[in-house]
Amino acid sequence: MKLFKSALVALILLLNLVVAQPSWADRPNLTASTDYTEVSQAIDNLLQIKNTPDQTEYTPEDIERQLGDLKLQKYILETARNWAQCRNETGKTLAVYAHKPKKVLQGNNLYFLGNGEITEDEWDCDGIYLPTGTKVAGIAGVEELAEPLAIKVVDGTQLIAKTNPETGAIEFNVPPAKTIKVGDVSLSIPNLSQAEIDAASPNAPIED
Repeated sequence: MKLFKSALVALILLLNLVVAQPSWADRPNLTASTDYTEVSQAIDNLLQIKNTPDQTEYTPEDIERQLGDLKLQKYILETARNWAQCRNETGKTLAVYAHKPKKVLQGNNLYFLGNGEITEDEWDCDGIYLPTGTKVAGIAGVEELAEPLAIKVVDGTQLIAKTNPETGAIEFNVPPAKTIKVGDVSLSIPNLSQAEIDAASPNAPIED
C-alpha cells in the first residue's frame, strides 16, 4: 500500500511538471530587460553614495528610502511571472501607456482604461498619464499638479491606482519607478484634461 501511495505521489508530481512547463516557458525573462539593468546600476550607485556620506547632499534617510524602492523594483523584476498590469480603482477613467511585448514602446501608445478594469496580462502596462490638476499622493503631496506628467513602473509590476476618499488624491500601491515630465524624449506627454479623458471611450486592452 505504501509503495502504491509513493508511486501515486510521484506520478502527480510528474504530471504537475509536465503541465506547468508551458506556463514557465511563456514567463517573460525580466532580468534580461533594460529595466533590470537600470535598477541594478541605480542600486550600485546608491550604495557607493551611502559609503561616502560626506560627498552627497542626500540624507541617510533619503538614501535608505530610495534603496528600499529600488530593491522592491528589483524583486519584482526577478519574481514576476507576467508583464506589468495596471488596475484602475480611481472611480474615473485613467489614461495608461501600454504596448505589446517585443514591440517598441512608441510615444502614442496611450489608451483609456475604464474604472474597475485591469490591463490585459499579455500586454505590458508601462505607466499612467496624469493631467494638470490631478492630486497625486507621494509626488505632489495633496497639491494639484501644475503640469501634466506620467509615472512609469518597471516590467512585472502589478500597479493599482486608487482615489483617497478623504484627500481626493490618487494613490499607488507601489512607488513609481520614474516620473516623466513634458519635454522628456523617452515618452510623449500630451496635454489632455481629466474631462477629456473621462469623455473618451475606454479602449485599453483589458482582462476578460
